[in-house]
Amino acid sequence: MTTPRSQFRSLLLLLLLLSSVIFAGATEEQQPMVPRQSCLDKCGKISIPFPFGIGPGCFREGFEVLYNHSRAFLADDRISYFTPSSPMTEQPLELVSISVATGEARAYVSVSSRCHTNVTAAFSTGVVGIIFSRTPFAVSLTRNVLTGVGMNAEPELAFDPDVASVSCRAYSYDYPGTKQYPTDGSCSGRGCCEAALPPDVGPTQLFALSLKEHGGPNNEWRRNPCNYGMLVERSWYNFSTADTYNRTLLRRFPKGVAVALDFAAGNDSCPVKGQPPPPDYACVSDNSFCANATLTPGYICKCQEHYAGNPYVPNGCKDIDECKLPQKYRCSSGICRNKPGGYDCPCKFGMKGDAKEGICTHVFTPAAKATVGAIGGVFLMVILLLLVILHKEKKKMKEFYKKNGGPTLERANVIKLFKKGDLKHIIKNSNLIGKGCFGEVYKGLLDSKLVAIKKPINGTVLESDQFANEVIIQSQVIHKNIVRLIGCCLEVDAPMLVYEFISQGSLHDILHNNNNKVALNLDARVSIAAQSADGLAYMHSKANIIILHGDVKPANILLDDNFVPKISDFGISRLIARDKEHTRFVIGDMNYMDPVYLQEGLLTEKSDVYSFGVVILELISCKRAIHSGEIHSGNNSLVKSFLEAHKKHKKVIDLFDKEIAVTKDLDLLNSLAGMAVECLSLDVDQRPTMMEIAERLLTLSRSRKV
Repeated sequence: MTTPRSQFRSLLLLLLLLSSVIFAGATEEQQPMVPRQSCLDKCGKISIPFPFGIGPGCFREGFEVLYNHSRAFLADDRISYFTPSSPMTEQPLELVSISVATGEARAYVSVSSRCHTNVTAAFSTGVVGIIFSRTPFAVSLTRNVLTGVGMNAEPELAFDPDVASVSCRAYSYDYPGTKQYPTDGSCSGRGCCEAALPPDVGPTQLFALSLKEHGGPNNEWRRNPCNYGMLVERSWYNFSTADTYNRTLLRRFPKGVAVALDFAAGNDSCPVKGQPPPPDYACVSDNSFCANATLTPGYICKCQEHYAGNPYVPNGCKDIDECKLPQKYRCSSGICRNKPGGYDCPCKFGMKGDAKEGICTHVFTPAAKATVGAIGGVFLMVILLLLVILHKEKKKMKEFYKKNGGPTLERANVIKLFKKGDLKHIIKNSNLIGKGCFGEVYKGLLDSKLVAIKKPINGTVLESDQFANEVIIQSQVIHKNIVRLIGCCLEVDAPMLVYEFISQGSLHDILHNNNNKVALNLDARVSIAAQSADGLAYMHSKANIIILHGDVKPANILLDDNFVPKISDFGISRLIARDKEHTRFVIGDMNYMDPVYLQEGLLTEKSDVYSFGVVILELISCKRAIHSGEIHSGNNSLVKSFLEAHKKHKKVIDLFDKEIAVTKDLDLLNSLAGMAVECLSLDVDQRPTMMEIAERLLTLSRSRKV
């Protein structure tokens, strides 16, 4: 007569024999070590990371996955799974999840059950079995437990090759000596039992689960008709007393329960340090390493510490940001900074120690802290003071901008309005090229072009719309012999004017600077006089509005590279605020000023004519015009000398520049001297207009070229 245990062992051996027959004709096929880019990496909600894969070229040998209606199954036919309903027929093993980080897969395995229909009749689902034959997989002995559920259940789990077994017993509340009801979450025997798997059975190539009842049906078979046995992941199943009622457990887990499977990437151990890895070596990612498997022959791949990802694919192990994982990587008292392959955690400022261990102590003594605090307070006050000053400065610039007619010039949109900061790099002593009664002149690059910036003396400029209107007038003056106004800056007390820069400097410098090696012949001097007169005539009669220069002198006649003259500082008298107190001391150069204007205080076109007469005298004599303090009196007065000679009908040859006073040119020089004397007449009405002077000079200039 055979016993139940001998029947169970016979079935176990039969399954093993069947497995050998099934795998006898199996052939191995070498699979690629790295997946193609087109491989699927998900099946429904299940991630399928390499070495697992779906389809040819997407998996390592033994790791093929099939999918059907969003369900994934291990496809290796060397894995035989026998369910209780069909113990002699193989079923595919359905996957629950895959983790390459832990070298673990989880699969559904059916529950073994025995249910009563009356006090004498019952039906059993039979044995659950899995056979692994030369596959990378094995049942995990550490993460799974044998569990029995019911009022009279005794599950038993047997392993190959020694047919070692483990079992437990779940009993009723009225088991002798107990008289206690089962409780949810407790699996200590009443309604639920649990047994750890033996750690010394070796690689588990085969296991079989059976279920028997101890002593037959209990007295409450109607309420608790079923007993269950299952191999299940330790943390996956949590006992509920409801599972003992009305076949609830089977309805809760129609696919079965999760069982943890260990896997290995290869059949060999990890390569010895210093030796080259085999051709099919699985750990291909940088920052990965090999670890020998515990239950199955072979090895698994893992990412090095501070890296995470898939070590089985190139560049699969990625650096992790430890600062985002404070529970694992401590840095509570420091400043966390991620870096490749780790993280830094220096103590906060003013502290020292090991922040990773949570030990940071203060560096400063109380006295030092007080000193640092005081310095910090002073520094904060300085910062606040600077902010206040900057705010006031900004407010002041806005007030200057409005006072200087900024809104009017904005609407006119005729010249460019520069900010104070745009010109700051030019307004330096090193760039100063001249000073005058109007202010200072600086030279520099602005928008990649050389410009001259005139900075007026504070308080000498008209305010608001008066200044703006004069600037608009000047901006509309376009003549080849007049310096062009480019723009202005209004964010200062006295607005700065930006002009085009004229390269050769002023006529005054060329005539009177002993260091200047430029020599002007008579033709050049006549041309300069003619073109300068043409520019002044344009301002007097051809512009949209009469523009008076007010300060005509050689210093305000600039010459370009071709010695073409350009009138500068025109309209200064209109830009400067005029009052009785400073009329004689600010407007114009006294050496060239019309005596009638000095007496009457009325500036007219004939005032510019008088000043131009002095310029002609300087051109033909190459001598400075010096004001003596009285009209046409005093020593060394250029004007006085020419007027006296003209009055006494004396020859003025001695007054001419020796460089140009040649016999053939004396008639021309005398004509120029006579023209100058006309301009210097004290009778304003006797003076010619600038238009007449320009025409006569242009005629003289042309006659020299014939």
